[in-house]
Amino acid sequence: MSEKNDIVAKYDHQQLDKVIHARIRFAALAYLYSASQASFVEIREQIRATDGNLSVHMRKLEVAGYISCDKEFLARKPQTLYSITPVGKEAFLRYRGHLGSFFGNDYAMEIA
Repeated sequence: MSEKNDIVAKYDHQQLDKVIHARIRFAALAYLYSASQASFVEIREQIRATDGNLSVHMRKLEVAGYISCDKEFLARKPQTLYSITPVGKEAFLRYRGHLGSFFGNDYAMEIA
């Protein structure tokens, strides 16, 4: 592979997952990656999003199969719990790798 091809592949924006690339979806998925499971309220507070914005973005992650949603009642109050799926974990790791490639080899070595 020529040096020019390496540069093209390294900065290819098409490699970034469009579902994850939105700020709120990225933050929510990153939080779920670290927490595995969290309530809507917990995610909202951790990523500092509004109810309306977060609910729209969580739905997009759910439709993509990156998260699952379970609704239950806790002390007679509805609670929505989200979990990252195996597909979501794989997509997040792939996205993180592609995003890291934009920073070059030095960055990849730092996080390894």
